[in-house]
Amino acid sequence: MSKKVVLLMGSGRDMEFCQKIADYLKAFGIDYKFRVASAHKTPEKVLEILKEYENEKVVYITVAGRSNALSAFVDAHTSKPVIACPPYSEKFAGADIYSSLRVPSGIGSLVTIEPEGAAIAAAKIFALEDEELAKRVREYQLEKKREVEKADESVKS
Repeated sequence: MSKKVVLLMGSGRDMEFCQKIADYLKAFGIDYKFRVASAHKTPEKVLEILKEYENEKVVYITVAGRSNALSAFVDAHTSKPVIACPPYSEKFAGADIYSSLRVPSGIGSLVTIEPEGAAIAAAKIFALEDEELAKRVREYQLEKKREVEKADESVKS
């Protein structure tokens, strides 16, 4: 059973943001699928998508702006990990993030607003059972540490 991330977006307008997440997933060698369904407008479609992947090793990354009911709705209907990654909106000065953070009891979705963070979280979940992927995560982290060291060296001079 292969592992994959299902990037579930609330509308097609979220595609550009989802593509950023996908680019990071590619760097880790993680397969992904793009899907579109809305918790508000097409809840039955969301449930159909979840049913499609119920026998697979998947992590859902949900991307929905404004009132992000999608993440909690998905989490309430699956035993798979759900990572909410709502796009930041200047329009609401970031206040729309609360719809991802304040969710009903029994909901355990993770929240990050950075595409890179969503991909890293998914990679770490899969890395629990994949030592090669765990190695890629450690290498990625090491490279980020090197970037900081290099920046420090450049400002010291």
